[in-house]
Amino acid sequence: METEMVKITKASSKGQVVIPEDIRKRLKIQKGSIFVITSKKEMIVLRKLDTKMTKADLRTLKAVEDAWKDMEHGKYKVLNVNEFSQELSEW
Repeated sequence: METEMVKITKASSKGQVVIPEDIRKRLKIQKGSIFVITSKKEMIVLRKLDTKMTKADLRTLKAVEDAWKDMEHGKYKVLNVNEFSQELSEW
């Protein structure tokens, strides 16, 4: 099982955010890659998209939507970095 690493980056004066090189390589992000982005309160979710949406992509987007609703209703837990990485890798 691959362990996800937490990275820190910052926004430029134009609002651009650098995706670290190792993540770009692992996800095969190249110039022109397409992303879907959403935000809620202080959280941003960024997902690389293929030009074709698969059923798995739609299920993932639905799961994110359901997670937002759960958070709005106080249904969430606080995780440390290791717990978050483990849950993210299982997701």
